[in-house]
Amino acid sequence: MADKLNIERFEDFIAQYPIFEYRILNTSDLTVEDRVRIVCQQECERYGSTWACPPAVGTLKECEDRIRKYGQAVFFSSVAEVSDIMNMQEMLETRDAHEELTTAVAAFLKEQGFETFTLSTESCDICEECAYLHGQPCRHPDRMHPCLESHGVVVSEIVEKEQMEYNLGGNTILWFSMVLFQ
Repeated sequence: MADKLNIERFEDFIAQYPIFEYRILNTSDLTVEDRVRIVCQQECERYGSTWACPPAVGTLKECEDRIRKYGQAVFFSSVAEVSDIMNMQEMLETRDAHEELTTAVAAFLKEQGFETFTLSTESCDICEECAYLHGQPCRHPDRMHPCLESHGVVVSEIVEKEQMEYNLGGNTILWFSMVLFQ
């Protein structure tokens, strides 16, 4: 097992990918907020329908404990451009490239000897219908990334604290992911 991330090697790796910005965070500095979960429950159509979302991901306390288990995290963004920012279908179609990027970052960290846990964008949509709805285990636990918000992570607060871009304007989308590692 690795004990410290080699930043130079990591930067050489990510230079091959369209990562817009990244930060290495200490998980002890992350806040987990109940208010995010309330928004999930009240406003998200995916709540209660997938292994990547509440309540399937566990209680907020379980999610916080899972985050704290890892000492550090790579928090990063990628940019996608669309012809119309109001076209939700077109916007969501750009997500797959970010998810592939997220998987690559996690794979790199694993290759470096770290144990990882990945939180990413939106809700998982690998399967047309999630096994959660049928009381069955996730079909792709190695590929499924719970969303950041499912774990009470407030992306906008991290972005502000770390002085990262949150909105580039125009028809651009910023996708965010976090790969926790120890």
